[in-house]
Amino acid sequence: MKKALTTDEKFMKEALKEAKKAYKLGEVPIGCVIVYEGKIIGRGYNRRNTDKSTLSHAEITAIKKASKVVGDWRLEGCTLYVTLEPCQMCSGAIIQARMDRVVMGSMNPKAGCGGSLLNILENESFNHQAEVTRGVLLEECSEILTRFFKELRVRVKLERAARRAEEEDDTYSNMLS
Repeated sequence: MKKALTTDEKFMKEALKEAKKAYKLGEVPIGCVIVYEGKIIGRGYNRRNTDKSTLSHAEITAIKKASKVVGDWRLEGCTLYVTLEPCQMCSGAIIQARMDRVVMGSMNPKAGCGGSLLNILENESFNHQAEVTRGVLLEECSEILTRFFKELRVRVKLERAARRAEEEDDTYSNMLS
């Protein structure tokens, strides 16, 4: 018998759909949705390389879209679902937007600012904090990232080997000339 999804799992699955869009572009597969009163009002996925912009993180895109929908920069009453723990920029934007809650899939021990390296989201020094839930659909969120980076390492290795072979061909051709 199939287990019914919780609300958090349902919306994290939507964030995973966004992450898959980034994956198809060759971007680090991070996806995000923002929910207000049970409805998705903002979606985003990582597009930094595609847009050639530091700001093209999934969370920033989703916040911009959600702000347009509500007609305000304040996103009080909203929950942000993201497949990977937000960085310092995105965590700051979440707090600046006055978001009530953040639900994360995977943690990010190298750059996470929702509890791994820093905890901007729950820092009581700020005038606003978000309630944080960690580890929702952890396996699915981690798997897509693990698969992406494994494939990237193989791709980089093949590209290096092709470059070396090309350089060797050039060297050989120059020797014959």
